[in-house]
Amino acid sequence: MENKLLVRDAHELRVRSAREQFFERGEVAAEGVPAPVLRSWSRCAAEGIDFRGSVDRDPAGRSLLGELREKSGVLLDQAGGIMEHVFEQIRASGSMVILADESGVILHSLGDPDFVGRAQRVALQPGASWGETLRGTNAIGTALVEQAPVEVCGGEHFLDRNGFLTCSASPVFDAYGRLAGVLDISGDYRNYQPHTLALVRLSVQLLEKRLFESEFARHIVIAFHPRPECVGGLQEGLLAVSAEGRVVGMNAVARECLGLAAGEAGLRAFAGLLKAPFGTLLDRARRDPGALLAVDLRNGQRIYARVKSNLPMRMEPVPSQRLAAPAASARPQPAVRPGTVTLASLATGDSRLQLALDRGARILGKDIPLLIQGESGVGKELFARAFHNSGPRADGPFVALNCAAIPENLIESELFGYSGGAFTGARREGAVGKIQQAHGGTLFLDEIGDMPLGMQARLLRVLQERSVTPIGSAAQVPVDISLVCATHRLLRDAVRDGSFREDLYYRVNGLTVTLPPLRERSDVRRIVTTLLDAELGEARAGEIGISEEVMGFFERYPWPGNVRQLQNVIRVAVALLDEDETEILPVHLPEELFGNDPFDDHKDARAPETASAPEQAAGAMVQAAGSLDEIELKAIAAVMREVGGNVSAAARRLGISRNTLYRKLGRMN
Repeated sequence: MENKLLVRDAHELRVRSAREQFFERGEVAAEGVPAPVLRSWSRCAAEGIDFRGSVDRDPAGRSLLGELREKSGVLLDQAGGIMEHVFEQIRASGSMVILADESGVILHSLGDPDFVGRAQRVALQPGASWGETLRGTNAIGTALVEQAPVEVCGGEHFLDRNGFLTCSASPVFDAYGRLAGVLDISGDYRNYQPHTLALVRLSVQLLEKRLFESEFARHIVIAFHPRPECVGGLQEGLLAVSAEGRVVGMNAVARECLGLAAGEAGLRAFAGLLKAPFGTLLDRARRDPGALLAVDLRNGQRIYARVKSNLPMRMEPVPSQRLAAPAASARPQPAVRPGTVTLASLATGDSRLQLALDRGARILGKDIPLLIQGESGVGKELFARAFHNSGPRADGPFVALNCAAIPENLIESELFGYSGGAFTGARREGAVGKIQQAHGGTLFLDEIGDMPLGMQARLLRVLQERSVTPIGSAAQVPVDISLVCATHRLLRDAVRDGSFREDLYYRVNGLTVTLPPLRERSDVRRIVTTLLDAELGEARAGEIGISEEVMGFFERYPWPGNVRQLQNVIRVAVALLDEDETEILPVHLPEELFGNDPFDDHKDARAPETASAPEQAAGAMVQAAGSLDEIELKAIAAVMREVGGNVSAAARRLGISRNTLYRKLGRMN
């Protein structure tokens, strides 16, 4: 401890001397502070930053934080578990773990409460920008500028007010070598630990590996290194190749080993990198999966490689000139079965829905959770199924669970499964939970905002560890799932009021799409036609039409139950048609659409008018928007007397169907 204090005191003296030379005499100290810090001081001075001043500005703004988090959704998703693990290693040390985006805006942080309070006084918190041009020399901003790991201790910070901090940061690069963000550990300068920067660098290596594996989850990945013992570790090179043999990406280690710049990752044919033909390499890997293969590079260097793939390893001839840069189109897509709902089939012309469809399509095949928001009945599960059917997991299972529809005491066993005899009433053979059932496919959690807090903690662990532990079992079962969630609630508000975990929110909110309510959509006519054809079935589709009066009413009605309500209305209308009727008229619509329903808040909705003379009675019923008026009652009674109670004859005389007349007679009794 005494040696540690001596080292810190010596450092303070060197930094104080260097600051005096630089800030008071304008001289650049040759010793006392690291070269990256000196370069940063010079940049900050050139920007005119006052080292004695304070910074109260927050360029990101709280209102924009959610948007920035969504933009960096993949980074947040992959970094969440790593940050929690790192924080467990430094807990109670007066520190915090911080993730910032490529501009230096803090997206997420975990820290000891006592230090977090001090950090907030200098705006070291989510939503604040720690770019170098705003906060002066600091580990986050300077690491982004230097594009290299940086440690800034105590007085090495440009601003005097940040001198109590010690910060270690390393930039994070995505699967294509582009700057994606920065990971930082900050703490009290008095508690400086010399190993902190090494911990940050190792954590970033793991994060970059996960980003690469997530981006190329549906490609063949070749892990390699000149030393065989390094294959499988954080130092391995990673090469992503399409099933046809096109190079689509490399990590930094691979580029360094192959002598390529970041922009060249997707511009080389496989044959131009390794002497062994791609097909030969796959054949060897297929014969001995997991084997470490000795391969020679074109530059003569020998490497040791292991082939990893979630795809059938096959080789298809590809002309050498067909080289692919990293692009969404390079992801293999399965053939879609006829009649299967897909994102493309949901496109009906509404601009807001199309935006959601386009955004969803961009993350197909990527390990990015999808969160679907919208009112009840807008079709969130249909969108989730379309998303599943449109991606590379279409041949896998689609497993749905409504978190609001299952009692709290049953949701745990439904989601995680249980072993035999795990609790009273459990089946002897046990049960496989929804998460395991979705292995290799998609898990859809509807109304996730209503999931109990205890289940949220268990779900978070599953998503972090990619394994599930059934109730009553100690064995962890690996799972590979694509996660899609839906909610009619605003999860940000639920996080704020404590009913939804913040860490789980960032885990499930990789990409958020919002589905518009039916009353705000511009494609009602096409939706009606689609639902009608679906109700009639393939054999009868097109046989039944909808009158213009009814279609106009559908376009004006506010639809509090959204598409689900419209679907039910069409189903009822089809059921009320007589055998000889081929058009849905106002008299075929459920009467509650126009009635004084105490649950209906849309009293301004009116049924369409009927114009033909034979339908005056039915028209009166619709226009009354509630009960039959006296004229209609008297007309029906008079006709029934004239025909001696013959319902068919009365219906013909009134110009309405028998079903309609039966309904009216039922209301008269």
